[in-house]
Amino acid sequence: MLFPTLLRLGDVGLLLLRLMVASVFFDSGWNHLRNPAERSKSIGASTGFTVFLGTAEVLGSVGVALGILTQLAAIGLGLLMLGAIQKKIFVWKIGFWGGRAYGWHYDLMLLVMNLVIATTGGGRLVLF
Repeated sequence: MLFPTLLRLGDVGLLLLRLMVASVFFDSGWNHLRNPAERSKSIGASTGFTVFLGTAEVLGSVGVALGILTQLAAIGLGLLMLGAIQKKIFVWKIGFWGGRAYGWHYDLMLLVMNLVIATTGGGRLVLF
């Protein structure tokens, strides 16, 4: 172990990861909810599904950030990323790095971040 004292900061690292994930999903969800009709056209979904998506992202981000039902929130956000990856690959035909739009590498990173949060429980700095 090169830096054993850094291991003591693992829970702080997980908190920072949770806050980063939460900020990305909160912003995305808020954009869905702010103008669902316009946003639904840009993502190729119904307005109702866009409202559902925005609500799920906002609630999931709050759960991940505050450490409330952290594992459940992280799993839910991870499932949303699986859906985003599926749409980018099979519907929009976007490659890993992108091309005409952002690639699905970004979505994959968020999926893995949520898997880390889910498998660690978010660390000890959670509410419940």
